[in-house]
Amino acid sequence: MNLLEKVQHIRIADFAYDLPDDRIAKFPLPERDSSKLLIYRHGDISQDTFRSITGYLPEGALMVFNNTRVIQARLHFRKQATGGPKSQGALIEVFLLEPAIPSDYQVNFTCSDHCSWYCMIGNLKRWKDDTPVLSQTIRHEGNEYVLTARRGPQHGSGYRVDFEWTGGMSFAQLLESVGEIPIPPYLNRESQESDRQTYQTVYSKIKGSVAAPTAGLHFTERVLADIEAHGIEREEVTLHVGAGTFRPVKTSEISGHEMHTEFISVRRTTIERLIAHGGKAIAVGTTSVRTLESLYYIGVFLSTHPDATPEDMQVEQWTPYETSPSMSSVEALESIVRYLDNHGLDALKTSTRIIIAPGYEYHIVSTMVTNFHQPQSTLLLLVSAFLKGDWKRIYDYALANGFRFLSYGDSSILIP
Repeated sequence: MNLLEKVQHIRIADFAYDLPDDRIAKFPLPERDSSKLLIYRHGDISQDTFRSITGYLPEGALMVFNNTRVIQARLHFRKQATGGPKSQGALIEVFLLEPAIPSDYQVNFTCSDHCSWYCMIGNLKRWKDDTPVLSQTIRHEGNEYVLTARRGPQHGSGYRVDFEWTGGMSFAQLLESVGEIPIPPYLNRESQESDRQTYQTVYSKIKGSVAAPTAGLHFTERVLADIEAHGIEREEVTLHVGAGTFRPVKTSEISGHEMHTEFISVRRTTIERLIAHGGKAIAVGTTSVRTLESLYYIGVFLSTHPDATPEDMQVEQWTPYETSPSMSSVEALESIVRYLDNHGLDALKTSTRIIIAPGYEYHIVSTMVTNFHQPQSTLLLLVSAFLKGDWKRIYDYALANGFRFLSYGDSSILIP
């Protein structure tokens, strides 16, 4: 059996553990950096407070953060009622996934009267073909405008939705006015005004995610200043987190699980900094992990396809297990720099569907900062691959020592 077959036959039931509901953090702590920190260092496990994380980082190392910003991706429309004057029509949720027209995130957000997105639709059965258009009133800066949504063709497990609105505001402003922050479904509560701030990292910049890179939620300006004072360098990448991050693996083997496509952008200067650090980095969060490890396979591809398009270089789900490149991480990163130089680009922009599971060999990530993940999730597979299968001891320790789990929960630093 080759590596691809071995990985695809991994049983997701082997990554189950009992997570009581009262261990899921429904809200963050008042002080982000007062959360617990589990330290896994060369097999030894201990704990500390997150604001002490600098003491576990080697001086001169490079830390990589995902600077994506969560958008208010949940829109609600109510169908026109067909009953009496006091009746209400069905409530339909439109959950933005990724821009369709224009497909560039930043261009889409600047549109002033219409754009299209690929969306998941809640209560779809009530949005029938004979009612193609939904509308709602927008109140913005003391004025009222109208937003309409027309259901377009099916796209994957969702649909394209075409939006039109009056008032001349940008789509980004529109979302700020009427959208809701899409907190994870496992919190089992409605989003609150406080989530607008607490469900963003303090360094978030580039709008596009529908879920926060939650390992970054623990960092404060105080911790970032401490990191800098200790001679640890910082770089940022962008991966817009998709709704797939919440999708449990529903098939008995992971071969049946489909990873969502996620947009990534990495500046040339960041890649040069990675090269200067020997192609190794400390990744803050699994989204940074997926971005950095995708860079390796992009570099390998570009070394033999110097004229590839951004679509050509997308990292597919099983790519790491179908090839056995001997290229070093530095060589792979250097091939990306050559590509950018030859095409006059200052950043690499493409997408990834990479799945990291036991059997995967890490190329760039040497240390990982991450939260505690759902049972039977692809993120747990990623952690297991990093620790050569030793994830269960960590989770047993966390459960026995009062750690809080999932997005608003506590954190860990993993040093294999």
